[in-house]
This record gives sequence, C-alpha cells and structure tokens, in this order.
Amino acid sequence: MRRIAIALSKGGVGKTTTAVNLAAGIARSGKTVLLIDADTQGQVARALGQNPETGLADYILGNKELKEALHSCRQNLWVLAGGRSMSGIKRLITRKDYGGETTLSEALEPLNDRFDFVLVDTGPGWDAVTINVLFYVQEILAPVSLEVLTLQGLMEFSESVSAIQKYNNDLKIKYILPTFYDRRVKKSEEINIQLKKHFGEIVCQPVRYNVRLSEAPGYGQTIFEYSPRSAGAEDYKKITERIIAG
Repeated sequence: MRRIAIALSKGGVGKTTTAVNLAAGIARSGKTVLLIDADTQGQVARALGQNPETGLADYILGNKELKEALHSCRQNLWVLAGGRSMSGIKRLITRKDYGGETTLSEALEPLNDRFDFVLVDTGPGWDAVTINVLFYVQEILAPVSLEVLTLQGLMEFSESVSAIQKYNNDLKIKYILPTFYDRRVKKSEEINIQLKKHFGEIVCQPVRYNVRLSEAPGYGQTIFEYSPRSAGAEDYKKITERIIAG
C-alpha cells in the first residue's frame, strides 16, 4: 500500500485540486484508493459532491467506528472527510505526553493493505496534524504554484521535511508538481526552469492554468467527469500515470 501526502506549507497552490483529481485518476485505472482529508476546511468531500456527517476526526476521537467514518464516493474511491472537527485531533495530539506524532499512524493501522493507495490532503501551514501525516506517509507530492514566494516556501518545506526524515526513514519528497502554469506569463517558465535546476527529475510536467479545474468542484465533480477533454484532465491524467508507474 503506497501512502502519499499532498503537502506544502503554503496555501493556494492547488493541494485539494490535486488530491481529488489524482485520487480519481488512480481509481479510474482500477486501483483502490482512500483519500483522507486532514484539513480543517474539509473541501475534499464537497469537491466530490459528498456531504458526510462523519469523518476522520470522529474515528480518531473514538466517536465512530471506522466503517461508519469511511465513505464510498466513486468506484474504487473512498473518503475519510476532514472539516472543523479536525481541531479536536490537534488538541488530542498536544495533550499527549509522548507519542503524539504517531496518533494518526496508530489510528489508521487497521487500514494497512486494504487499499492500493492512500492519499492525504493536508492543510496549509505546519501544525501537529501535518507532522502526524508526515510520520504516516512514505511519499510526498508537493504542488507548487509557479510564483516566486511559493518557490521559497518549497525550500523551507524541504528543510522541515528533513527534520521528520530523522524519525521516518521511508519519507521522501518524490514528486514536485508545478501548478497554474501559464505559457503567456514569462515568469511561469522561468520558475519552472529554476525548479528543475534545484530538484531535477522529481519535477513533474506542469498542470496548466485551466478554468475548468476551478469550476469542477462547484458541481461536485472531478475534472475527468466535468471536462474530460480539457487541458486540466490531460495534465492530471499524465501525473496519474507517472505516479502509478512508481
């Protein structure tokens, strides 16, 4: 079972868009996928047209059984929803005298090998829940909007990940996904070149700016459902293929 975090400390880089469409793309290939929303904004389920009453926090806090918290939302695709109740998990973690960083890993142990892929959408910033996610996963996909400040944020995020790697030896930033790529804007290509220079082969083909990607969640659909012939669908199909290939 591959466990992948969609993570970067900076917000507004397309984490949830990437998590939802990547999970859907992998599920469409026939692989079983669990998509976990570890963000207090709880946008993942809504982007898939779902409004579950239970989710990740209910399960970890002991209010619901795992089978009650899991929601099937597409063929081969299940969701553990996030939302404001995630703040309760933060309090639980900080109250622990030791072992708080493995709270998520321990809770999700019953799911080991039940899915081919587990994808975790993280919130912006660097908090107790994000640290828990990075103790749980093996791989990180970092979406990076092609802006100067985001590039700086990626460098800082890489340093923070290095601190976690001392305790989670399996963890590595395996993919960097440039987002909001716009050929009309010179800086887009300049920053993309800088990314490749600094990070080499782990930089993926960029996701082009595409209004369909921002419209699809409003209809509770993935890009493959909402606009299957769009540039957004084409780009997420390519990154899906790359990740399935390993």
